[in-house]
Amino acid sequence: FGQTGHRTLVLEAMGRRSNLILLDGEGRVIDCMRRVDAEMSAARQVLPGLFYEQPASTGRLPFLEETEEGFREKLTQAHPEIQLDRFLLDAYFGISPLMARELAFRACGETDGRLCNLDEAARERFRTAFFQVSDDVKENHFTPIILKRAGVPFEFSALPVHQYGPAAEVEAFESFSALLDSFYETKEKQERVRQRGAELIRTATTARDRVRRKLALQEKDYAATQERDALRLSGDLITANLYRMKSGEKVLHAENYYEDGCPTIDIPLDPLLSPQQNAAKNYKQYNKLKTAEFHLREQIEKAENERAYLESVLQELSQAETEQEFNEIRRELQETNYIRKSSGKKELKRAFAPRTFKTSSGLEVLVGRSNVQNDQLTKKADKRDYWFHTQHIHGSHVILRCAGLTPSDDDLREAAMLASYFSQAKESSSVPVDYCPVKFVKKPAGARPGMVTYDNYRTLYVTPEEGLVKKLLIR
Repeated sequence: FGQTGHRTLVLEAMGRRSNLILLDGEGRVIDCMRRVDAEMSAARQVLPGLFYEQPASTGRLPFLEETEEGFREKLTQAHPEIQLDRFLLDAYFGISPLMARELAFRACGETDGRLCNLDEAARERFRTAFFQVSDDVKENHFTPIILKRAGVPFEFSALPVHQYGPAAEVEAFESFSALLDSFYETKEKQERVRQRGAELIRTATTARDRVRRKLALQEKDYAATQERDALRLSGDLITANLYRMKSGEKVLHAENYYEDGCPTIDIPLDPLLSPQQNAAKNYKQYNKLKTAEFHLREQIEKAENERAYLESVLQELSQAETEQEFNEIRRELQETNYIRKSSGKKELKRAFAPRTFKTSSGLEVLVGRSNVQNDQLTKKADKRDYWFHTQHIHGSHVILRCAGLTPSDDDLREAAMLASYFSQAKESSSVPVDYCPVKFVKKPAGARPGMVTYDNYRTLYVTPEEGLVKKLLIR
């Protein structure tokens, strides 16, 4: 009604119990983001209409209010086995776990150092680091930074962080708003990609495991066919002893004249069949297993190819980073009938560029992101270009574009290193990588995406180097 009113906005930054509360002029709660009733907390409720009460004190001191005497006294009274970061978190408000570890690192060179291991010089470094951070906050000396591993953000800070050393990349921002926009936009994108990737990984893994079970049964049946010679032997010996056999017998004791010394063996018989029918029964089972061996060999080869294909898909999924890459692999699984195609409007295929690198001498190297793209790279490559792939290990197809030039040993080794890095052997050493001119790479008729044969090849043994991969990458 045009009258001046007084409102108070209270932010309770308390981890999982954080809350944002709006109060009226009398201190009553108008509303809050997180309502706390008696069932949630018997000691303190936060509900519209109730008078606002501050959270109970935990005995911790805001670190900006600490004095040098108070800090030394707390150090003296603390348990000697306590870790430095835990000491700070237990004694003070306003220090994050990241900054607590950072202060411990500045004092003793490690994030999990204990109070009992500090000499007088280290204690002084600990005290100096603590009050240096306090002074920086009081004087608004902030440096908005994001910490990254392999280009992926995992933490941000308002102050310099040294505890990770070369294991983390540091990106500085002009403002905290720009930092938080970038950090959470990337996090949200990663979560979307992770969820989509998890769905595809689950689909490919389920299909792969199903093929493995089928293959195990087929191999068991195939092993049984390898024992069929005993059936033929039984049929031969029954036939040779027909003159002395009678109907209704359950066992034939016969000399095995196929072995030296003609040892006696026992051949089980069906008493309901005549001797001639028992012999025919053994021959029939022998021929049945012989035919089964032929078909099982075909089925096992087919199942092994399917398993290899699905494991190659899982390999591509493990290295996919963008939503576009996951969409490409999804389309591949739809084309190979592992995922049902969505009905309705047809999805337009977008141009999908391979990973692109340059060797130290300037030759271009292309690395496939999916099995379909692996096929496209090899199909479109110049016959004089070189093709690389890890030996008997699932991985991306790699093309070294030579433009008619003869690649140097360094060119070949760097391309082979990229092939090893984008494979299941990424964390291994001395990885065998086969390479040959593209003209010797063939795709069998009817083969699944990414499956090829090759000959006239050589092999290099290389160790994947992440630093070199980043150096050769064309962004």
